[in-house]
Amino acid sequence: MEPITECQIDLFANNLPSMDEIKELSEFVHSSEANLIAFGKQVEENISRTGQKASLATGIGLFILGRNGEVVEKLQKAKDCKEKLIYLAFALRRMGRFDEAIENLQKAIDYEADPLNIALEKAATYRYASNFDGAAKELKTLANFENVSAEYHYQLGRLQETQGLYDKAMDDYKIALELSPNHQRALFHLAYRCDLSGDEEAAIDYYRQIASTAPVYVSALLNLAVLYEDTGEFDKAARCIDKVLRYHPNHQRAILFKKDIESSKTMFYDEEKEKKKDRKTQILETPISDFELSVRSRNCLKKMNIETIGDLLNITEVELLSYKNFGETSLREIKVVLESKRLHLGMALEEKQLAAAAAETFDHSSSKEEDEGLSNKPVDDLQLSVRARKCLQKLNIHTIGDLIRRTEAELLGVKNFGVTSLNEIKKAIGNLGLSLRSLD
Repeated sequence: MEPITECQIDLFANNLPSMDEIKELSEFVHSSEANLIAFGKQVEENISRTGQKASLATGIGLFILGRNGEVVEKLQKAKDCKEKLIYLAFALRRMGRFDEAIENLQKAIDYEADPLNIALEKAATYRYASNFDGAAKELKTLANFENVSAEYHYQLGRLQETQGLYDKAMDDYKIALELSPNHQRALFHLAYRCDLSGDEEAAIDYYRQIASTAPVYVSALLNLAVLYEDTGEFDKAARCIDKVLRYHPNHQRAILFKKDIESSKTMFYDEEKEKKKDRKTQILETPISDFELSVRSRNCLKKMNIETIGDLLNITEVELLSYKNFGETSLREIKVVLESKRLHLGMALEEKQLAAAAAETFDHSSSKEEDEGLSNKPVDDLQLSVRARKCLQKLNIHTIGDLIRRTEAELLGVKNFGVTSLNEIKKAIGNLGLSLRSLD
């Protein structure tokens, strides 16, 4: 393990670094596992120091390490100043204490904090609290920063994305990048939205822009690796994962992904099914805590004993909405998470029903009539990936009947339609007891 560069910013010097320098220090600390360990030791060496200046520096250091409960306790011993109030607000926000966070942000203005930054952080806090009206109201007061502030357009985009206004969100992310080409968070969310909408080429381009800069943006590299693997560019996917592991050698998701990529390089055609099964298992076992959800959504899911992506596939929208305090906003958040994995609520239940229907079709003499009913169903019912659906549209295939009248060769003849998409379709119709037309 090695840090990317040497950092000259000393949080515990006689004079506290500026807010921009503290942000730079935080990025440096999280740029590698070695940096994080070294900084953690530095904080521990200073944690027993007393006095208001020492409490302020240590409190901010604890925030950088994510030790939020200790942040609040430590910063409360420091003298009031903008740095104390802002980082206290950040810690309270992480802990779900949104009203207290807003109060501290507002109080920071009295200590010469930048009004624009405070208003933007208040808007973000309202958004985390799922108070979208409050966030919109706060951003409305900053309308004069339209086409001026990149961060204003980024926060506006985040709010619109949370509300399901994806096209508007993407427009604001693009404006943010025009104003600040190196705005990594805007780049990441723009790439993410392109990925979800099926524009993989644009998503790859945006993720590559992030990956070419320092510090290492782990989520961008992991997402880029997924896209490269989907297109069969395993060497490029491996390089992305290797870069993550160079600085974060114990990153569990990257370690698992590297094994998957290595096996993909030597995967024979008849082993594709097992590969997809392993990938699906990894996805289903992904903990909900890996995704950015509001505190309310996380708490509701925890009380319902929903801990993984797989758990979400075994529950329906109606069941979620029937739970106390679980509303449409939380539902949208969950659906966005699942859409990013090309999954949807109740999917496991539907697959079990389809499998049962297919078995019944096979076992009864009335199978012909049931097959005709299945043939008239739209291909959208198969819940295929974006790439597979686009290829079927090019062949003017709209129903399952249209699909099973095609051969493997016809499907593979479509541009960008590969073995992965073919196996995906074969598995989907196989679950219904159907198959593609054979020339034998």
